[in-house]
Amino acid sequence: MDPFLVLLHSVSVGLSSSDLTQLKFLCRNRVSKRKLELAQSGLDLFTVLLEQNELSAERTVLLRELLGSLRREDLLCLLDDFERRAEAGAAPEERDLQAAIEIICDNVGKDWKRLARRLRVSEIKIEAIEEKYPRNLVEQVRELLRVWKNSAREDAAVSCLVSALRGCQLNVVADLIEEDQWAQARQRRSANPGSLMAWDSGSAAPGAS
Repeated sequence: MDPFLVLLHSVSVGLSSSDLTQLKFLCRNRVSKRKLELAQSGLDLFTVLLEQNELSAERTVLLRELLGSLRREDLLCLLDDFERRAEAGAAPEERDLQAAIEIICDNVGKDWKRLARRLRVSEIKIEAIEEKYPRNLVEQVRELLRVWKNSAREDAAVSCLVSALRGCQLNVVADLIEEDQWAQARQRRSANPGSLMAWDSGSAAPGAS
């Protein structure tokens, strides 16, 4: 069974009826009133959030915020354990891509449409993203990158994002990603000196002459 679904089931089992009521209240701006009324358990609510792409194994921020609001440290520990296992099991390339995505989400802001077009995301999908998150720039950027990643599949890479950012003249964000990638590469190299890193094949540290 999917480890993330196992986590959500465990969290759901641990919720009290008052916890569920509070979760519904906290999600009132994300989930329709009808769906909230139909949710009889935490898992019901989480399923709706999954369907709406508000929640996933790669996007656990909302779950952390919800459990933090409930002050359920025991359930937050379950989430911590899941994230540690997921990070340990992820390939370095996937971890690098997720790190780049987080940097873009934090820094691109209102320029996300320009980036979307550079990544060859259609105008129809851009409009759909804007309608889905009309007042949340960070979520618009995150949804854009999710759409791009699903479309690019195995071709989704950090280098593609950096190239697109530079093509949009978003060089500061591109620099932040390259600096982070270099730092991560150095950290992995220190942990495993015998490994061959992608940065070794002709890549220079950011700012190096």
